[in-house]
Amino acid sequence: MSYNGLYGLLPRQYIASELVERVEVLRGANAFLNGAAPGGSGLGGAINVVPKRAPNYDINQATVGIQDGGEAYLAGDFARRFNDGSTGVRATIAKRDGDTNVEGESRELSLFAVGADFRSERLRISADVGYQEHKLQASQPNITIGAGLAIPTTPRADRSIAQPWTFSNAEDTFGTVRAEYDFNDTVTGWLAGGIREGVEAGNFANPTVDDSNGDYDANRFANVREDSIQTAEAGLRFKFNTGAVKHTVSTSAMIYELESKNAFNFYDSFSGNIYNPQPVSEPTVVTFPGGSFSSPFITETTKNSSFAVADSMAFLNDKLLLTLGARHQEIEAMSFNAADGSQTASYSESATTPVAGVVFKLGPQYSVYANYIEGLVKGDSAPATTGGGTPVTNAGTVFKPFKTEQVELGVKYDGGSVGGSVSVFQSEKPSYGIDGTNTFSQIGDQTNEGLEIMAFGKASKTVKVLGGLSVLNTDVDGQDAIGAPSAQANVGLEWSPEQVQGLAFETRAIYTSSQYANANNTQELPSWTRLDFGVRYVMPVGNEQALTLRARLDNVTDRNYWASAGGFPGSGYLTIGNPRTLTVSASLDF
Repeated sequence: MSYNGLYGLLPRQYIASELVERVEVLRGANAFLNGAAPGGSGLGGAINVVPKRAPNYDINQATVGIQDGGEAYLAGDFARRFNDGSTGVRATIAKRDGDTNVEGESRELSLFAVGADFRSERLRISADVGYQEHKLQASQPNITIGAGLAIPTTPRADRSIAQPWTFSNAEDTFGTVRAEYDFNDTVTGWLAGGIREGVEAGNFANPTVDDSNGDYDANRFANVREDSIQTAEAGLRFKFNTGAVKHTVSTSAMIYELESKNAFNFYDSFSGNIYNPQPVSEPTVVTFPGGSFSSPFITETTKNSSFAVADSMAFLNDKLLLTLGARHQEIEAMSFNAADGSQTASYSESATTPVAGVVFKLGPQYSVYANYIEGLVKGDSAPATTGGGTPVTNAGTVFKPFKTEQVELGVKYDGGSVGGSVSVFQSEKPSYGIDGTNTFSQIGDQTNEGLEIMAFGKASKTVKVLGGLSVLNTDVDGQDAIGAPSAQANVGLEWSPEQVQGLAFETRAIYTSSQYANANNTQELPSWTRLDFGVRYVMPVGNEQALTLRARLDNVTDRNYWASAGGFPGSGYLTIGNPRTLTVSASLDF
């Protein structure tokens, strides 16, 4: 996940939607585009969060809301443009606090962000500063199912299994600046940079189910984490022609540096039952110490640097587009013992990842495309424990970076009011996980083959539609990958009746097929379907004011379901889907 094109600047675990102007989703391998994602993910896609900017009109908006359970919400969004529109400022604040509709669970969010921009005929500059504090108390934990057991019935989603003394707190301050300058009509340069300082503290107790009755054992695990990140990017883009061929050549260089401090303690275990959660006293006997909470040691450093060049060529009056490029990347990583700061592992590796893509426009509305691209990620680090809380024998070991290879073919349609796409793809990557000796290592190779269908637009004058279907076949040495459903589908509809101006009804259906929670495919989660409803009404208030009333009911049928399996490579811990949730809000534009 990147923020305005730069990795590592957003809060590591939770991102408030109030920060977001729009979300850009890049499906598939993408190492050429922005370099290897420093968090060790990104092989299947990338997400770029675009910050808010002041539009060409003033914004004065205040919003209040509440969710069943008692969580209250207050937000403000304000924007202005000055100097004949060349300078803009936008400020966002938000506060959430209270109990959720999961019994025993509460959360709190504090957010402040400011974005400013300047634009002239040749120069464009933008800057963003943000602060987010997110607190969770007794939030629903991940649940591991013991080896040899079938997947049990899902517990009640509206009652937290977590112990009341568990929590997760994170505080992040981040900023970024970006400048772009047109030297002339054919040459553009850009420069960007950003920093983030993050502090986390947590107290966890994730259950491992031992029998079919739902009895479990859990260890208390406490940790602190401090992250310091700096990142920057620079580039030049040239446009020129060679005969009838139009060229757009882009060159760019990026650098990313992370310094992470961590400390942790494992404590005594305790027992419980996922169907009848009861509070227990917080364990206090440390069984495995890992450093000082008041002054944690550096446990991980990462430095990524890369240089990329690409040529996008247009033939046949822009009907045929061909892109060729490559990125050379160096990844340096070191890990250190949390107890004494001694170095445990290091590597410095480099790799070159190419890209080749072609698009042919069959007509004004249809185009076909094919591409080859590779993914690259920093090698995995062995975790401190398994999903069930057992210490890993080679905790902290850092593995070398690895690549994926992906080929995709597709066709796109854009009819103005409606559009869609159909694509097929294949990708290959090594897979890592925890073996039978509780050692983290490469446990096989994974091949993904898939079909994706998407559609969007206006189905009629009053109905909008957005939906998609993904069919996926995974193979890890003859077995399906953990947490990889063979089919996912969703469809959303919005109906705005002509009879009532400003009224809109929304509905959304989400389907996820069955998936496996272990490598040998003996633990299978059932498929699930969720239905959501919503309504929105915009009414004028006075001469230049508008009041927007919203209500949304998610999981209308209040179904209890296992939402997913997996999370960390090789781990098959389960997450419980949210219960039926009602949210209402009112926004006043003044």
